[in-house]
Amino acid sequence: MTLFDLPKIEKEIAELEAKQSEEGFWNDQNMAKTVSSRLAALTHKVERYKHAVSTYEDIKGMLSETSESDKDMLELLSSIEDDLGKDCEDLRHQLLFSGEYDALNCTLEIHPGAGGTEAQDWAQMLLRMYGRWAERNDYKIQTIDIQDGDEAGIKTATIKVIGNDAYGMLKGEKGVHRLVRISPFDANARRHTSFASVNVIPEFGAVSDIVIDPKDLRVDTFRSGGAGGQNVNKVSSAVRITHIPTGIVVQCEIERSQLMNKATCMSMLTDKLMQRKLEERDAKLKSIVGEQKNIEWGSQIRSYVFQPYTMVKDHRTNFEMGDIQGVMDGNLNPFIFAYLEEEAKKNEGKPKK
Repeated sequence: MTLFDLPKIEKEIAELEAKQSEEGFWNDQNMAKTVSSRLAALTHKVERYKHAVSTYEDIKGMLSETSESDKDMLELLSSIEDDLGKDCEDLRHQLLFSGEYDALNCTLEIHPGAGGTEAQDWAQMLLRMYGRWAERNDYKIQTIDIQDGDEAGIKTATIKVIGNDAYGMLKGEKGVHRLVRISPFDANARRHTSFASVNVIPEFGAVSDIVIDPKDLRVDTFRSGGAGGQNVNKVSSAVRITHIPTGIVVQCEIERSQLMNKATCMSMLTDKLMQRKLEERDAKLKSIVGEQKNIEWGSQIRSYVFQPYTMVKDHRTNFEMGDIQGVMDGNLNPFIFAYLEEEAKKNEGKPKK
């Protein structure tokens, strides 16, 4: 499986550097940020690749000059080889982020399924899991909107994940997540199954070509019911925007300023409309080639089983782990990279859209 096309990457780097040198490049801050981020990501990958090749050549040269009796040198070479192996594995993971939007920040939404408190508690558990994952991997989390459940858990949550390849890392988390456990809310201690859906949307920014007509919007303002204390609740700072033609609704109540909340909502709406446009394009292409994929509610991508045994299993890759507490504490990377490896195999040899 070929993941690294050096001439192709170096050509794109040259194109991005030329774009960066164009007059007026920095006038559009969003576009400049997108180009600069992509350039930095590609340059970093090339530098890591060349460093790995250089280290490999050094090891070969040193081996040819080292006798079997020189134990100190052999131990040193063994240590260097181990480090090179780890670097190559990290580089391989980085090379899996080859999608057009993989380098972008993203918005992650969590919605509980039917089941009231059970499902809402599960949604909150997922929110905590992604928060711990972000901490482990040096991603920044910005809370956009959280609505608490009536008794426990959450009714919905929207967070922004900020960092290199945030969307590339999390895009495979989109789908339905299933929980099986002995319910802490059931007086009879029966086993319950709960569902929650996760949606992941790139922060398209300058790469979006969506134009929104203000006449298509309904804007509602209200007092925040979320965290923030009395200062948040004194005024109607929270904003909800409905895109009438599609029915898409976005909401933000985390900022004290109504203008800032509205700006965040408009950015989220643009991203959702862009995602919808891309999904419609992909659905059309799939219908042409006859590919069908069940995306109905209940077609879970991953199951988290606490009882009668402990296991987390991804139903797309069949990758599984018994350490469910570790997963809930943010150890998601084995699942993430198993999914990305599987997708890379499927896409090998396919023409780019």
